[in-house]
Amino acid sequence: MNRRLLAYFLLDTSGSMRGEPIQALNNGFNGLVSMLRTDPQAMDSLHISVITFDREVHNLVPLTDLASFQPVEIHCPESGPTHTGEALEMLLKMIDNELIKGSTQQKGDWKPLLFVFTDGKPSDIQKYRMCIPKVKAMDFGIIVGCAAGPKAEVSFLKELTNEVVKLDTTDSNTLTTFFRWVSSSIEMGSKSQGTCETLRLPPPPNELNIII
Repeated sequence: MNRRLLAYFLLDTSGSMRGEPIQALNNGFNGLVSMLRTDPQAMDSLHISVITFDREVHNLVPLTDLASFQPVEIHCPESGPTHTGEALEMLLKMIDNELIKGSTQQKGDWKPLLFVFTDGKPSDIQKYRMCIPKVKAMDFGIIVGCAAGPKAEVSFLKELTNEVVKLDTTDSNTLTTFFRWVSSSIEMGSKSQGTCETLRLPPPPNELNIII
């Protein structure tokens, strides 16, 4: 059995994403999947899962191997809170069930990857902060936070990970650039596995500001 590389995407679909941003997110994310399909190594090992969060949290795409992945249509409500903490809670349960751990009998999956995209801040800050140490204990290969648009707050993502990217806008060009960069990060991840090093991110394009 092939060792799998699991990539989890937590995507903010709160009311503020309505209109152009959600369209841009759809185009960017489905474009990401198309780009990854051209990489034989990703086709061989990558499995993707998508959790969307607004006032409700949904596992929009249960863990699916790249070859079987169908384009998704991501929707958002007219308004409402951003339950990022609840999304992390769902993620923890899913990883518990889905990640195959290595043992003497079998090689487990590679370290999973996590990408969190938001245009605001968590509405359930207490739950969010309770989940952070548990997520960190999961030993992800990398956690990338993306704060998109003028109202996105970087500070909360910084509590979760040191790898935070800030996008000034949520239009199609910017999100496409972001997901293209994510695609090259995942491709690097699928090539650097087995070297036991933590994943190093490729240099970002100019539109992305890495927050140090």
